[in-house]
Amino acid sequence: MTRTDFTCAAVDLGASSGRVVAGEVAAGKLELTELHRFPNSPSHTQAGLRWDVSRLHREILTGLEAAAAYSPASVGIDSWAVDHGLLDEAGNLLADPYHHRDIRTAGMMERVRELVSDEELYRTTGLQRLPINTLYQLLASQESEQLAAARTMLLLPDLLNYWLTGEIGAEITNASTTQLFDVLGEDWAHDLIRRLGLPTHLFPRPHAPGLRAGALLAEVGTRTGLAAGLPVTSVASHDTASAVVAVPARTERFAYISCGTWSLVGLELDSPVLTERSRAANFTNERGVEGTTRYLRNTMGLWLLQECLRCWREQGMRRELGELLDGAARLPAFRSVLDTDDPAFIASQDMPAAIATACANAGEPVPETPEQTVRCVLESLALAHRITVRDAARLADHEVEVVHMVGGGSRNELLCRLTADACGLPVIAGPAEATALGNVLVQARAHGAAGDRAAARELVAETQPLRRFDPTGAAREWNAVEARVHGHRPRDHDAATTSG
Repeated sequence: MTRTDFTCAAVDLGASSGRVVAGEVAAGKLELTELHRFPNSPSHTQAGLRWDVSRLHREILTGLEAAAAYSPASVGIDSWAVDHGLLDEAGNLLADPYHHRDIRTAGMMERVRELVSDEELYRTTGLQRLPINTLYQLLASQESEQLAAARTMLLLPDLLNYWLTGEIGAEITNASTTQLFDVLGEDWAHDLIRRLGLPTHLFPRPHAPGLRAGALLAEVGTRTGLAAGLPVTSVASHDTASAVVAVPARTERFAYISCGTWSLVGLELDSPVLTERSRAANFTNERGVEGTTRYLRNTMGLWLLQECLRCWREQGMRRELGELLDGAARLPAFRSVLDTDDPAFIASQDMPAAIATACANAGEPVPETPEQTVRCVLESLALAHRITVRDAARLADHEVEVVHMVGGGSRNELLCRLTADACGLPVIAGPAEATALGNVLVQARAHGAAGDRAAARELVAETQPLRRFDPTGAAREWNAVEARVHGHRPRDHDAATTSG
């Protein structure tokens, strides 16, 4: 039997904003109340691109102070992957964590290849090669004073849990994104770590989501008004892992797209796919809840559109996104379509100009209006979704009947419609708040107030607003577009996008 009427505080950190919400779970009820939202952006310092993690900690405490009015039974934290802090022997943070876009990892993938072959690295860790992975970040810091003085490495949710509880640990869904974790085991890949010349003592003992991370420190209780000793629950701390918990699937034959700044496109499987074809296609195997594997490929997401909007605002354009989307929806299809995973789009820049240049270089018509640029971005994203869903199904030998799009991108009706047409499958859009909902559901289950992931998904499907988009039968046109954009190069290539 499960207990009802459970309330918790969920801290959900993204690369551009964070928030603290109160989550309430009961029979037929799953509700979020946003208590505190705050911006999040990296700091450009002489030492590189960094996260102001102390400010994030203060913002979390402010949110938890608001949560005290709800008398939560637990607190849980999720965030993006791969970025980390280093602690000295006394448990002090040596420096602000680097941002995954910092340029210091340039050349690190080639350096790893000198020590470990791509094939062996994939067999050991199951991860796609991304320059932002923790492996390459640590290797870039190998000669630094900070790494020499470090005794512990904590990924960001684990670091923030440590500041709340004083307890050190490594939650497995996030640990599995580092490219330093044993894909077939329950521990770090210690032999690989030694071969790379990294100190094995940095890596805390990993644990599964749903376990107790510690109890709230007395000083945190005094600051927030929460009771000292309140349980802090280790949720699926990688935000995508939390989002997948809240996919409202009623069949196992589904693909998911966790769509925000990035699109994480993949399947939920019982075991990893470690074939050479999977490695060559740059698919990743990350841990999910209940021992599942998140088999996915990271593709560029709404970052392109976000950067365009930022540039247009800076140039004085005052038109709203809704107006641009309406205008883009009325334009002819497939005028300009691009490979969104082109490394040229990684950095923050004048994105409309970068898109125009990429179109010119690819022989595509250059967008002449903001609406044409928006249409180009969304059709190109839908094409990436199509390719990745089909590749995942083929490589995993897993039938897909429906695509679930969750996260902020599920609010974008044009993108959902284009994705349904591109994939030739129905798209179920929502919930937009999947990450926070997954965080809450793992806490609820840990405290006896919710069932397994199947029960959690049924509760999401019953309680959250969802929209269905059926394909309109444009398969032939999308086949031609895919051949036009991707027919000139092999599909198997290193990705250059980021996670979560």
